[in-house]
Amino acid sequence: MPTNADSPKATHSRFGLAALLAALAMFGPFSIDTMFPAFPAMAGALGVSDVAVQQTLSVYLIAYAAMALFHGPLSDAYGRRRLILVGTAVFTLASVGCALAPDLGWLLVFRAVQGISAGVGIIVGRAIIRDLYDGPDAQRLMSTVTMIFGVAPAIAPIIGGWVFEWAGWQAVFWFLCVFGVLLWLGCLLWLRETLPVAQRQPISVGSLWGGYAEMLRDPMFRRLSWSAAFNFGSLFLFISSAPMFVFEFLGMGALDFGWFFVPTISGMMVGAWLSGRLAGRVSAERCVGMAYAAMLVAGVANIAYCSSSLPFALPWAVLPIALTAFGIAIAFPAITLMLLDRYPTHRGAASSLQSFISLVFNAVIAGAAAPLLHGHPPVWLAISALTLSVAGYIAWQMRPRADGTPLPPVDSDVPLPNEGQQ
Repeated sequence: MPTNADSPKATHSRFGLAALLAALAMFGPFSIDTMFPAFPAMAGALGVSDVAVQQTLSVYLIAYAAMALFHGPLSDAYGRRRLILVGTAVFTLASVGCALAPDLGWLLVFRAVQGISAGVGIIVGRAIIRDLYDGPDAQRLMSTVTMIFGVAPAIAPIIGGWVFEWAGWQAVFWFLCVFGVLLWLGCLLWLRETLPVAQRQPISVGSLWGGYAEMLRDPMFRRLSWSAAFNFGSLFLFISSAPMFVFEFLGMGALDFGWFFVPTISGMMVGAWLSGRLAGRVSAERCVGMAYAAMLVAGVANIAYCSSSLPFALPWAVLPIALTAFGIAIAFPAITLMLLDRYPTHRGAASSLQSFISLVFNAVIAGAAAPLLHGHPPVWLAISALTLSVAGYIAWQMRPRADGTPLPPVDSDVPLPNEGQQ
């Protein structure tokens, strides 16, 4: 009789799997966005500056990025479900540590542990999608996950503001603890293994690094990874600057982050929905071209508005950001699937390396770029975001192409992680 691992498609409904994977992906935005309304209070309670509190974000992202290199390969070796259960448990315990941290030093330590564990959901989740589905079906499911997941960044700061106003900044981390417990139980009950034991690959540090080096030497992988990183970086610059945007630019309070996040994430959800509708009807290349058109128009419009004499106010201040998010959500599934399809027998490793590149870049944005823009007028934020979108477009245009024919997978041509050890 076949086991769950032998016939994974029979154990998951598409929407149920999408909802579970989207909930796992919510670790990231919940860990970041719920804290924003509490930033000033955290600085006062811990006796540190606003810039020091900002480092709770950059430390989290650096740890997230470092461990991202291992989540995928570990899931290739030990199975998807087991790694997700361990990761959610560690995240839950780290959230308890953050809530009980007596000073900034201990808070940074436990934020790093949160970062180490939080990436398991989104990274392994991408590999699960490609374990189960191919081509347009995979793009549709990834778009559905993105659409459901998009709710998290919109509601996280709103929930964070409510929890903070009700019980203080430590309660934000107790909320993350409860979220982790519920998600662990959900995975224990409903997530089935999608990688059969026969297809697992023993992990070796030497072959892992060698495989990553080969991926980085692949021009297609490298340029698509940077295209995706620059794309999301243009949005993450706004997200990591959200406290400045809401408190200083808009002159609003801790309960008003929804005015920034709801339109922005609505744009992302609509873009993800459209990406799913276009799957199988429009080529991936054309989808990405449409996405960049939206992002570049949004960037130019944002600079024009911010440099005008018009007052900086809703809704005009957030509409260009929402259009940027719309474009990013159209491009993301197509670019990610192109990357994973380059390495069909090492999707976990490919997903890990892509995430590492993007996360390190986001950590630099959160720890350096966003603080440097602090105190400057909104137009500097708009110029910086458009610069990142243009960089993403250049990386996309520089990708190798073979007369319109998709380049073949390279698994058979390079010594990727653990190859030859099966």
